[in-house]
Amino acid sequence: MAEELLHKHFAPYTPKDGEDYMSANQLKHFRAMLESVKKELSEDIERTVHTMQDEATVFADPNDRASQETDIAIELRNRDRERKLIKKIDETLARIDSGDYGYCDKCGVEIGIKRLEARPTATLCIDCKTLDEMKEKQMAK
Repeated sequence: MAEELLHKHFAPYTPKDGEDYMSANQLKHFRAMLESVKKELSEDIERTVHTMQDEATVFADPNDRASQETDIAIELRNRDRERKLIKKIDETLARIDSGDYGYCDKCGVEIGIKRLEARPTATLCIDCKTLDEMKEKQMAK
């Protein structure tokens, strides 16, 4: 959902020749992406709350009631994911403000423009993320 919102509204950033990594223009681009997604997610959450309040119907048929409860549970689970993404977006905006955005939390190297375009809330470079995923797989076995 969030990736669809990103790529629908924003063309990928193309750095100019000799442009420094995480220049003011790049930070501005990523901030605009993140704020746009946050706004759309917040509107979706608000719309869902109003819809659920408006459609609160008590069905006499147990099957209809079960279907409605399932639909509500799925919707709430999706909105919870979106709420968590909004929190992550807020953390990422704070990283932009502090000057830490675009650099790996573990090793400090550049995450890369292309990776940030795909996942603007990324905090790890691809190497550190791959290592984390390998460790997770090993622990799960």
